[in-house]
Amino acid sequence: MIKVVIAEDDFRIAQVQEQFLQKVPDVKVVQKALNAKETMEILENYEVDLLFLDIYMPDDLGTNLLSKIRENYPTIDIIMVTAATEKVMLEAAVRYGVSNYLLKPVTLEKFVEAVEEYKKKKRLLSYSDEVNQVLIDRYFGVANQTSANQKDLPSGVDRHTLDKVKKVMKELKGGISIEEMGEQIGASRTTARRYLEFLVSIDVCTAKHEYGVVGRPERKYYYKG
Repeated sequence: MIKVVIAEDDFRIAQVQEQFLQKVPDVKVVQKALNAKETMEILENYEVDLLFLDIYMPDDLGTNLLSKIRENYPTIDIIMVTAATEKVMLEAAVRYGVSNYLLKPVTLEKFVEAVEEYKKKKRLLSYSDEVNQVLIDRYFGVANQTSANQKDLPSGVDRHTLDKVKKVMKELKGGISIEEMGEQIGASRTTARRYLEFLVSIDVCTAKHEYGVVGRPERKYYYKG
């Protein structure tokens, strides 16, 4: 679960952003801040993975908070959501390693796309303690899907099993759950999940939560080919 804080001085916009985030699986808004002071207090008192940060707040600029956040909370990722179109603002955000920079007004599609891209990058880095050039290229959006499939795979993903998983996906007309994939390839749930999530990370398949007969959400995977 990705824990999110929204720092936005307009409470109506903050509510809209929260509604957008409710449409993204595995994301939870833990707090909202209306100014810079509240933002820093929340970061001090809550476990936070991702901060949506406005620039024009009543008591300080969001860009002025970046150095403090990086110094005190280096593991927190930041997506700027702002009406600021000045190049200097973008340059400042880039220097402090923001994950994305969204200009208001932000559509639902663009907002969700930014969050899903962030999640994808998090997944890419979760596969191994070491990285190779394929993973790095995927992370920075350089490599295409074909090269990622043909070159070295991350630790814990072998080509033979990956080919089996892809073959099952290609033959499906609908989606498949982690448990179902495990049964198909004769592997544990953990192994099936690793391969399915890897295929999501390289855009071979997509995943979404669906509600079954017992009312509990189930993550299902769909081949994109």
